[in-house]
Amino acid sequence: MDPDDAADLLSELPEEEKERLLTLMRPSDAADVRRLMAYEERTAGGLMTTEPIVLRPDATVADALARVRQQDNSPALAAQVYVCRPPDETPTGKYLGTVHFQRLLRDPPFTLVGALIDSDLPPLGPDTPLPAVTSYFAAYNLVAAPVVDESGSLLGAVTVDDVLDHLLPDDWRETEFHAPHERAERERAERDEGVRGG
Repeated sequence: MDPDDAADLLSELPEEEKERLLTLMRPSDAADVRRLMAYEERTAGGLMTTEPIVLRPDATVADALARVRQQDNSPALAAQVYVCRPPDETPTGKYLGTVHFQRLLRDPPFTLVGALIDSDLPPLGPDTPLPAVTSYFAAYNLVAAPVVDESGSLLGAVTVDDVLDHLLPDDWRETEFHAPHERAERERAERDEGVRGG
């Protein structure tokens, strides 16, 4: 389970149950979850994941594309890489900027990502409220955005799916828009089962 999803789940539990479950986690995972739970839920810090794709400025486009291709990256997180000074895990050293996937596809494999940074994209602060995060995504047409603290360290990234989860009604998956898709999936599964069984 991703740290941001674990933090959301644990935040709904009583304090002693939350602590019990945190002690069962690997220490590094528990530290990420605790860090996320320290932020207000409807802020960039409360929405972010602590596992974006982070590269040093001397990494090449080939290095970046290899990281983007890893199966455990969500499409939103794979849409860009964040260039930072060491350490490479969040919170990182100084955040230098973002390189978008499209840019990685256009440049030669040996190009250094430090030369491709989008300098027009300001990062979000961890206390940025949800309405401002939403406006930021709309203004810059993004699927993920960097979250940087006052010292300039990358803390994580907010993805558009996490923003939408907080904007849409709780029952949005049961709405007319989503229901036909689920019905088609169910009918396809029943048809496939009938073919195999019959």
